[in-house]
Amino acid sequence: MSSHSDPVVIVGGGQSGLAAARAVRAAGLRPLVLEAGDRPVGSWPGYYDSLTLFSPARYSALDGLDFPGDTDHYPHRDEVVAYLERYAAALDAEIRTGVRVTSVTSSGRAFLVHTADGEQIAASGVVAAGGARPLVPDLPGAAGFTGELLHVAGYRNPKPYAGKRVVVVGGGNSAVQIGHELAEVASVTLASHAPVQFLPQRRRGQDVHHWAVTSGFDRLPPEWLIHLVPGRLVNDSGLYQRALQDGAMERRPMFTALDGDNVLWADGAAERVDAVLLATGYVPNLPYLAELGALDANGMPLHTGGPSSTHPGLGYLGLEFQRSFASNTLRGVSRDAEHVIAAVAAYAGGAPAAIGL
Repeated sequence: MSSHSDPVVIVGGGQSGLAAARAVRAAGLRPLVLEAGDRPVGSWPGYYDSLTLFSPARYSALDGLDFPGDTDHYPHRDEVVAYLERYAAALDAEIRTGVRVTSVTSSGRAFLVHTADGEQIAASGVVAAGGARPLVPDLPGAAGFTGELLHVAGYRNPKPYAGKRVVVVGGGNSAVQIGHELAEVASVTLASHAPVQFLPQRRRGQDVHHWAVTSGFDRLPPEWLIHLVPGRLVNDSGLYQRALQDGAMERRPMFTALDGDNVLWADGAAERVDAVLLATGYVPNLPYLAELGALDANGMPLHTGGPSSTHPGLGYLGLEFQRSFASNTLRGVSRDAEHVIAAVAAYAGGAPAAIGL
């Protein structure tokens, strides 16, 4: 039986979970954040060493706490980690680290959240905030490839690749940023299904994120963005485009297969390479919701803009293009949190019973 004293359990203590906790507290309910890692900073510490945000600090903050430093500077990975730690410390919320959720089950109109250490936590609502795994495409010949095949989730810096032949698969921000830094020490090709689409970093004297926020572009729904955005966009000050034009790194159509230590290019040529790095993104990783029946056959969450379409009281945050272009960004997730938590909090707070249901 649900109790209004039961917390809203938020699974994941990264940017999405912290934004959710703030929104739950603002709704007058008690948030409980469960984070598997040792700090409430999400996956940021695990990203590659040189990672720098493409959005300036003024557009890289969660609601309630400005990002420190020059508002026009582009924060480094470690600055984001430090910011999230400060944000978590300032929240009026219980945050438990080192707690891995193994499953969620329903209990009447409430939930039971099960953890790896055997604890069962009664919850009036649940928010799945983050949780992603590397997307590894099915590459013909990958099983027999004798070079290094690595998703960029495991990449840190260019040092191990000095003097080597490297193919980076992907055409987005990470692929281009990593390819560019590798090109300083290695021979690099970007392999992608479509040419790289560059979005100028500055427009009419302002960073492009200024226009994304002030024009309302950040709020356009994903159903419209499909018609407006020509695939993956790479924010560029001109540095990356020049590198491709000058031959510092090259871009070729996606290879057709791997064969021994070779890649087989679309034109039929075989080329020996030392490493293939996959900058192919991430997909939701929410196995603890499988038993509940909240996921589709591919393990993807069933939802409409964040609120679950299978279980009242369950919501999602941090999904790419969940509600907008900015949904899984520092500047956008707080807005999504307000939307999702409004529904979760109304349910957890007894809205159905209030009208006799």
